[in-house]
Amino acid sequence: MDNNINTLILISFLFLAACKSKTETSVSLETEEQRPNIIFILADDYGIMDSQAYAQKFTGIESSKMFYETPNIDRLINEGTAFSQAYANQLCSPTRASIMTGKYAGRLGFTTAMPPRETYYNQNLATPEGYYAHDVLEHKDNILIEQALTNGTSNSAVPTGTEHDAGRDELSLAEALRDYHSAFIGKWHIGGFGAKGYQPKDQGFEPLAWFDAGGSVYYNWKEHWDNKVKNRFPKMPQAESEMGNSGAETNEEYLTDDLTAQALNFIAKRATIKNEPFFLYFSHFAVHSPYQGKENEVEYFDGKASKGWNGHKDPVYASMIKSMDRSVGQIMEKLKQTGLEENTLIVFMSDNGGIDSKITPKGDGTDNTPFLGGKACLTEGGIRVPLIFRWKGKIKAGQWVDVPVDCTDIYPTLLDAANYDTNTLIKENSLDGQSVLPLLSDVKNIDKSYTKTTHYWHYPFNVIYNSPYEPYALTPHSAVRKGDYKLIFDWYGRLRLFDIQKDPYEKNDLASQMPDLKNELFENLMEWLKNNIEKRYWPTFNENYKADEEVRDVPFKDMFSEYLVVKN
Repeated sequence: MDNNINTLILISFLFLAACKSKTETSVSLETEEQRPNIIFILADDYGIMDSQAYAQKFTGIESSKMFYETPNIDRLINEGTAFSQAYANQLCSPTRASIMTGKYAGRLGFTTAMPPRETYYNQNLATPEGYYAHDVLEHKDNILIEQALTNGTSNSAVPTGTEHDAGRDELSLAEALRDYHSAFIGKWHIGGFGAKGYQPKDQGFEPLAWFDAGGSVYYNWKEHWDNKVKNRFPKMPQAESEMGNSGAETNEEYLTDDLTAQALNFIAKRATIKNEPFFLYFSHFAVHSPYQGKENEVEYFDGKASKGWNGHKDPVYASMIKSMDRSVGQIMEKLKQTGLEENTLIVFMSDNGGIDSKITPKGDGTDNTPFLGGKACLTEGGIRVPLIFRWKGKIKAGQWVDVPVDCTDIYPTLLDAANYDTNTLIKENSLDGQSVLPLLSDVKNIDKSYTKTTHYWHYPFNVIYNSPYEPYALTPHSAVRKGDYKLIFDWYGRLRLFDIQKDPYEKNDLASQMPDLKNELFENLMEWLKNNIEKRYWPTFNENYKADEEVRDVPFKDMFSEYLVVKN
C-alpha cells in the first residue's frame, strides 16, 4: 500500500475519531466545541540565554542586570509552563521539517539549512535512482584546511505528493488539524527554494505573508518576497518562482512589525468566526541575520549600562530581540481584547541555538554561556532552546519542566491539545514525537505519561564555524541523548560523553571514564543512523585528503565505514 493511500486512510480515521477520552490527559477538553485556538510562535536563531527568565534560571542573576530585554516572553513563562531541556536541531530547516511532520529531520533527509542551492528539480535534471528530486547537488563552505570527510547531501522540501515525490507524501501538521483553519506567517524554508507544490498552501495553510528562504532583510523586503521571476533557477520546470508573498499591506516599515500586524489582523478576523478553531503558525525571521534593528532602539541599547553582560554586547541584536518580544506581547494583548485569551494555546519555541559569537567567523551573534557552543553545534548551546506553553485557565502558571523533550514532540502535542487521537496518529504515521501535554500538569513526569527517553541528531557537514573544542572548522557530527547521558560522535573519529543532568554545560567528558556506556551509546546511535538515515545523507571519506597536512593534533580515525551498508 503506498503512502498516498496510507495518508487518505489516516485522514479518514482522524475525522471519525476526532475526540478522545478525557482520562487520557490531565489537560483536556470537556466538549469538542472547546477545542482551543493554537498559536505557535517560532523564533529564529534565538538562544537559550537570550530570554531574561531563562538566563535567570540558569545563572541566578536578576533580570534587571541583563542586557537583553524580554518582558513579554518572560510573561509567557510566568503565566504558563516552560521547559528547561527542550531540544531543536542544530539548524533551522531540519527543525522546521520536524515540526511539520513529527519526525526526526534526518529521516526526511533534512540534514542542514542553506541558502538557495541547485537541486535535481530546479536544474530540471533526471533524479538518479535512490535520490530525491529536491536533494541538493552540493553544499559546502569555503574551508581552507584539509578535510578528511566529504559532506553528505540534504533534502530541501517536505514531500507533498506531487509527481516529483515518487509516492511520498507527508501528512503535515496543518493537514492533521483537519477541523482547524490553519494559517502561516513568516519564514518557510522547507519548500525547495521556491519549488511549485511545496509551499504553505500545499501543506494545508492559508498563506498570509511568507518567504521560502533562510533569511530576509528587515527593511524593503517586499520586492524580494513578491518576485516571481526565475532568476536564480531559470531551468526550474515551472512558469514562475514561488519564493513568497508579502501579503496584505500593513504600512509597517520593519519586517517583524509587519508580520506581527499580519498576525493581529488574522486573530481579529478569526474572533468573528464561530465554531471553527484556528491554528496560526507564526514563524519569525527574527533574530536571524542580516542584523538590522530599529534605529531608536539600537541607540537605547548602545547606551545601556549592562551592555556586555554574559557576552551580550550587540545593540542591533538586542533591538531585534526587543522587537520580537514586543510582537509576543501584542499577540497576547490581542487575544485578551478579542475574548480569545482563555481558549487559545500559545506555544513559543526557537528553531536552534543562538549563533555564538565565540565560534563564528565574524564574531557576531549572541553568547550562549554557560552553555557550550551554538548554532551548527550538537553541544547544548546549539540545540537546547526555549519552549513555553501558555493556556490561561488550563495550564498552571509559573512551572518549569526539567524532562528532556524535542521538536518532533510539537506535532503530536498540538494535536493532543486539539483533542485528536495522537496514539493512533503516531502509530499510523510512524511519528518520532510524543505529546508533552501530560507534562504540563505532571511536571516531574511522576506518572511516566511521557515515555520517550532517547533523542537523536545528525549533521553530516564540515562547517565554517569553529568547533567549541578547537580553533578549527566543525566536522560532521551526530549525537544521541539517552536518559541523562549524551554522546556526541565526531565523524573525524572522536567520541565525547556527558552526564547532561549533572553537567549541562558539558565541562566533564566521561568517555574515558565510562567506556562501556560510551560504546553502548555509540552502537545505539550508529544502528539508528543505519536504519533511518539514507546513505547519501552520510558523510564519506575524502579520497583527496592529505593526512600529512592535517592541522589537528590527533589523526583522523575511521569509525563509520563498517556501518555503511544502509538502505539506499
